[in-house]
Amino acid sequence: MAAHSVTIYSTPSCVYCKLAKSYFKEKNIEFKEIDVAADQQKAEEMIEKSGQLGVPVIEIDDQVIVGFDKPKIQKALGLTA
Repeated sequence: MAAHSVTIYSTPSCVYCKLAKSYFKEKNIEFKEIDVAADQQKAEEMIEKSGQLGVPVIEIDDQVIVGFDKPKIQKALGLTA
């Protein structure tokens, strides 16, 4: 399977962020986590990319997915259920 570039913009208290990170760990997919609660510049970057204030915002390669949308994540990764 080809390696994908995965970035998760999250906050420590976000339940859906934790679910997304658990999902990627379960699938052995490496990801970069950015805590937007601690990094205002990255928070602004996330808003610019997604148009959203809410987390998680997940970027897989060049595709931005707002929320823990498992079907969209699987499609972006080329996975089946």
